[in-house]
Amino acid sequence: MRLPKLASVFVFLGCLAAYLMFVKRHYDGVRPAISKIPPHFPHRLGLLGSPNRPTSSEVVSGRFQYGVMFDAGSTGTRIHVFKFQLEDNEAPKLAHETFRAIKPGLSAYADDPEKCKEGILELLAVAQGSIPSSVWSSTPLVLKATAGLRLLPGEKATHLLDRVREVFGESPFLSRGDSVSIMDGTDEGMSGGLHGSDTPTVGMLDLGGGLILLSFFHSYLGLGLMSARLAILGGIEGQPLEGSSTELVSPCLAPEYSGQWEHAEVLYTVKGQKAGEPMYESCLRKVEKMLYRKVKKAGEAKDMEFYAFSYYYDRAVDLGAIDEKTGGTIKVSDYIDAAKRVCNGMAVTSGENPFLCLDLTYISGMLQELGFPKDKVFKLARKIDEVETSWALGATFHYIESLRSQ
Repeated sequence: MRLPKLASVFVFLGCLAAYLMFVKRHYDGVRPAISKIPPHFPHRLGLLGSPNRPTSSEVVSGRFQYGVMFDAGSTGTRIHVFKFQLEDNEAPKLAHETFRAIKPGLSAYADDPEKCKEGILELLAVAQGSIPSSVWSSTPLVLKATAGLRLLPGEKATHLLDRVREVFGESPFLSRGDSVSIMDGTDEGMSGGLHGSDTPTVGMLDLGGGLILLSFFHSYLGLGLMSARLAILGGIEGQPLEGSSTELVSPCLAPEYSGQWEHAEVLYTVKGQKAGEPMYESCLRKVEKMLYRKVKKAGEAKDMEFYAFSYYYDRAVDLGAIDEKTGGTIKVSDYIDAAKRVCNGMAVTSGENPFLCLDLTYISGMLQELGFPKDKVFKLARKIDEVETSWALGATFHYIESLRSQ
């Protein structure tokens, strides 16, 4: 019996489908395996809209190395995606950097660490859009948390970092056991040279919330602006003991001022104190006492060209000494004069920023304690040569070099 024509068509199509399935399985069994990317790490377009594939020169030379560094600070998390050019018998040179920042910092999720993953994933998407997918598996992925996270009480910091490790472990990048950590204070001194060997090396001053960095020389934990505030006000770092007072009274605040200030998850009541001498001199005594024997003079650093960042920059903006976007220059004496002017004015009213007298007195005192003369000029900038400068560049370079030496 002959089958109807329609049935013959179905039989033919069924045989064709079976044959194609056989061919596909055979091909899948012999072709190289392709690493799987988790659902929340989709292939993305580059930042300029082009597919994130290596350029023809990169394919031919293979002389580029990428590195991804997360800077988990007290007020925000920043990602630096570095592209290094490799040359024979020469140190790697920075060819390009992609930078992105989000707020708040990881410590804001101390009571609900699972929520920190969203921000980490957002920044990882930036890395994927900036690095060719062919080298994801060989690109080191590192997160270093600064002092803000270290100051969290109990095991809260550990739980946050564990969540980050989970996200890193699922990413397509190179993540090891030491990829997520809290810095010990020395890492932030690894800044490296920002210029080639034929141009002078510049120094950097970076004043964070819990740590101050004098690049190429020193790194001081506990002397960042927020930690210094607490010490100058008379508090002790960390969670106060049960039953202890969180009220702090200081001559560095306007005499009639009373308010609240939160630091490292502790809410303090801070009040001004009427001093027997002018407010600036009273506050300076507190600063000098706090700094006594805490830092070493920088010596030859005073003769180098220096850039200053973070709170040095922010307080200069507050004073109107520089433009917020373009930066500018400032002398140590400018900070000193501003501290005197602001403190004397705050003896009458606290103004918009009740801590401005304290902050400026500390900054000017710290710079002098480090050995910088009053006429020393600092360049205040967000970037140098279009590079967002920080310890992250040197730390990434150091990490890549350690991998290459293994």
